[in-house]
Amino acid sequence: MSQENEYGAGQIQVLEGLEAVRKRPAMYIGSTDSRGLHHLVYEVVDNSIDEALAGYCDAIEVTLHEDGSVSVADNGRGIPVDTHEQYNRPAVEVIMTVLHAGGKFDNKSYQVSGGLHGVGVSVVNALSTELEVEIMRDGAVWHHRFEKGEPVQGAFEKVRDMEPDEETGTTITFWPDGEIFETTDFTFKTLETRLRELAFLNSGVEISLTDERSEESSTFMFEGGIREFVEYLNETKTALHEDVIYYEDETEGIAVEVALQATDELQGSIHAFANNINTREGGTHLTGFKTALTRVVNDYANSEGMLSDLDGDNLRGEDVREGLTAVISVKHPDPQFEGQTKTKLGNSEVRGIVESTTHEKLGTYFEENPDMAKAIISKAVEAARARKAAKKAEELTRRKSALESTALPGKLADCQSRDPSKSELFVVEGDSAGGSAKQGRDREFQAILPIKGKILNVEKHRLDRILENNEVRALITAIGAGIGDEFDIDDVRYQRIILMTDADVDGAHIRTLLLTLLYRHMRPLIEAGYVYAAQPPLYRVRYRGNTYDAMTEEDRDRLIEEKCNGNPTQVQRFKGLGEMNPDQLWETTMNPENRVLKRITVEDAAAADRMFSILMGDAVEPRKQFIKDHATDAEWVDI
Repeated sequence: MSQENEYGAGQIQVLEGLEAVRKRPAMYIGSTDSRGLHHLVYEVVDNSIDEALAGYCDAIEVTLHEDGSVSVADNGRGIPVDTHEQYNRPAVEVIMTVLHAGGKFDNKSYQVSGGLHGVGVSVVNALSTELEVEIMRDGAVWHHRFEKGEPVQGAFEKVRDMEPDEETGTTITFWPDGEIFETTDFTFKTLETRLRELAFLNSGVEISLTDERSEESSTFMFEGGIREFVEYLNETKTALHEDVIYYEDETEGIAVEVALQATDELQGSIHAFANNINTREGGTHLTGFKTALTRVVNDYANSEGMLSDLDGDNLRGEDVREGLTAVISVKHPDPQFEGQTKTKLGNSEVRGIVESTTHEKLGTYFEENPDMAKAIISKAVEAARARKAAKKAEELTRRKSALESTALPGKLADCQSRDPSKSELFVVEGDSAGGSAKQGRDREFQAILPIKGKILNVEKHRLDRILENNEVRALITAIGAGIGDEFDIDDVRYQRIILMTDADVDGAHIRTLLLTLLYRHMRPLIEAGYVYAAQPPLYRVRYRGNTYDAMTEEDRDRLIEEKCNGNPTQVQRFKGLGEMNPDQLWETTMNPENRVLKRITVEDAAAADRMFSILMGDAVEPRKQFIKDHATDAEWVDI
């Protein structure tokens, strides 16, 4: 046996302390891209929120500094500084450097906590070039400093005595490690969304965010808690009843809070949280709520004789949830999440508790507010009628029927591969660009579907009307996984769905219409990371036989200066994809070796719901304000 292939004790690598975190950061924070970067802030803020949940903190300040660091300060009890007996080191040092060390395991220091693994702040420390902590407690101000997760020798010290009027608390400042993260540039809006959410979920806690780089700032404090959250989500919608329905209860130490309000919208918006964690994949709390909601509505509707138009059928869950905005928040002393990123709650007992709470409280609410109950049920009955009308049309969109139909083959130029992981579908704006794409593509793995004109705005129409649109039906059948509640991601025919539209205002509008369809009716595609936007170049610069492509005016000017000595042979402005010949389209936009794709993600479902309602809904003023606020951020727009 060669030494090269030897496998013995000498080949077993032991990663001490936080070394494992630096070696495999994505295991602890999900990724090393922008999402993982912002997760660092959330981990530190979650510790402050835990202090608030325990009743010791009511103010949290987050500051983005010009030097790239972030500070999180709270007025809680302060991290302990006394000596930890087992490690013979200050407790703050143990918390910052030892995984699974914290005050959240005995249910005494914290009855409820989001950071249950005890890895949060130590992971932040491990993934930072430098971290400083200032603690105000025990009558003194204490300071400690760490570099790449390791305590700096002699850095722990008592700085001074506290003033009589000074509050206790903790301030943590850290500098993310640029060798680990793809970017270390924090985005104000991303943090603002999460901090607003936390303020809604923790009524009475003031959370502020200050960006010293741009002088932007926001402060959030909501006494109404998740009631105000629902009002915020429904700001651009028309509610069917004025008051937000709210109920709460506690069973076996598990607290349940629910707020809901029905609107005249066609899209529902339900968001579930466990210990302040946004459980985007749902879990037992969401299942319990949905089950009880459907049962309560059907029980009341049957007792009042409101289902006579449905031929003896009951309302389905999808009927009841149409246009409904709800926030479910549970606080559990020992939650079971799936993975460190905690996107799904698994505690089986939570389902029964949420279900019984909703059945009792919402049932009573309906009895006491019959007008409100009837408004909600009338909307659900209307949705059920539309569902029945859509049933036949929906069957036509299933993959088998679609592939047997005569209309599809002429529109879809399919690829030769039948392996979804290797296949990609280009959804192309216009027949002209579609023709170039079909000629220029790699037929082995690239399929082309031209979309003619602007598809239906699905935000304003039910499924039966949506499925009458030929372009929508062609896209659904091409993808092959169905739509709505029948969507099955295991049936998708392509694991890369690339939206390829012109780099102008019309192209941006078409892309938004397509994204609205995918987000509202085929969201698992986006959640799985299967949806992309192509970024075709705006300019082609030629100089002495060389060709350069530029995505923006700035890129064009830089290329002219750096590659052409300020004197290009030719500068071509692409007005649209249809102007490119097949070779150009392949080289600039479709060739995997050269192209630029942007993966479409759903960072925050509540924020995304609200954005689509603003951009695609009926309310004009919020849309005007959104465009005014974000005009300078727009990309790919031909101004």
